[in-house]
Amino acid sequence: MALVMSTNKTSRRMFVRQSATLALGTKILGGLVVANKGRVIGANDRIRIGLIGCGGMGKGDLAVFYQNADVECPVVCDVDDKQIAAAIKLVEEKGGKTPSAVKDFRRVIEMKDIDALLVATPDHWHALPTVLGCEAGKDVYVEKPLALTIAEGRAMLEAAKQHRRIVQMGAQRRSSPSYAQAVEFVQSGKLGKVGLVRAWAYLDWIKPIGSPPDSDPPAGVDYDLWLGPAPKRPFNPNRFHFNFRWFWDYAGGLMTDWGVHLIQVLLWAMGPEPPKAVMSSGGKYVLVDNSETPDTQITVYEFPSYTLVWEHKVGVGLGLYNRPWGMSFTGTEGTLVINDSGCEVLREPSRDSLEPMKFPPGPDPRPAHIRNFLDCVKSRQQPVENLEVGHHISTVAHLGNIALRTGKRIEWDHTSERIKNDPEADRLVSVRYRQPWKLPYLKERA
Repeated sequence: MALVMSTNKTSRRMFVRQSATLALGTKILGGLVVANKGRVIGANDRIRIGLIGCGGMGKGDLAVFYQNADVECPVVCDVDDKQIAAAIKLVEEKGGKTPSAVKDFRRVIEMKDIDALLVATPDHWHALPTVLGCEAGKDVYVEKPLALTIAEGRAMLEAAKQHRRIVQMGAQRRSSPSYAQAVEFVQSGKLGKVGLVRAWAYLDWIKPIGSPPDSDPPAGVDYDLWLGPAPKRPFNPNRFHFNFRWFWDYAGGLMTDWGVHLIQVLLWAMGPEPPKAVMSSGGKYVLVDNSETPDTQITVYEFPSYTLVWEHKVGVGLGLYNRPWGMSFTGTEGTLVINDSGCEVLREPSRDSLEPMKFPPGPDPRPAHIRNFLDCVKSRQQPVENLEVGHHISTVAHLGNIALRTGKRIEWDHTSERIKNDPEADRLVSVRYRQPWKLPYLKERA
């Protein structure tokens, strides 16, 4: 017995077609002039990408973009000269040309010969380039999670809608045939009624990062621009580059770093319904360092028709179903367990209607995810992980962190995007930007 996916059915579910006619004017934003006008790209035209954020994810994504013959990268942008140098080298090797280099992302947005932005910055810098890029007529591929907060994600979604831009969130399992087959199997009813879904990440490679003192920023780094809308703080090497993930000013720890990747598969299979309430427990029980986000966390989401559980633990690698990380769907007939190593269907001992099965891993989905974005830039169809999808996934992850940080069972009003029962928790739905930065469409909480 094999998992069979209906390509036409899946395509109809994944893609939402929309028009892309632009008739937009010019807008002044804090002294920055952005022309709301995009180039019409034909099926055979090359797509010119501006890279914003030249760290590991930025260079990794750009290398995959360059697997496509219709891609050019005329400009790279980062606040760190060392990161810029590495990105220039990558573009020269992959594209055969030396790109321009700038430190201020607004200079990229101003460039008329750029069609799309690749935003691979720390999380607190996802929203501004995306929103301003949409206003300037650029399409955007933005890394996950969508933003630092739920309200920023909403601002990004509204900007993409208003300016009819193509925006894809970079959580690539949505483009995996293997995961699509698993989702199809769950939705087929063969597991019976699915009332519990889980995702987990037990990561033994995460170690303490120490507690170095504050210091001067490295030479060649524009640290004030790196902070951007985040609170003004002294430079600390642990709050910079990769480890920014473990500090609330810039990111949401493993809940939004790994959680978005894995929870997306659960939500994909279970449908678009929003959670009603969320509880979360955890803390720093293992790591002795100056990081802030929890090394241990369990979050329980109450959906109208099922319960979703997220859990993570660092320093160990023996997770549920003997997998360090993964996702599971438990129904009345059996359980489906999946990660990048493959898929397994386990039958309930008292049932005989379900055949136990194992399926091998599929290919790396990132090339297909990026190709989907490029195709949609040309066709003006919505990509598989457009901002309606990306905002829903990221919102669920952010709610887990809000419940943890407040220690409350929070009740979520999906329509108003507000937490109903706790003003303190509701304030964490949004964020206050450090002056002079302002984000169009952002609704701050009182």
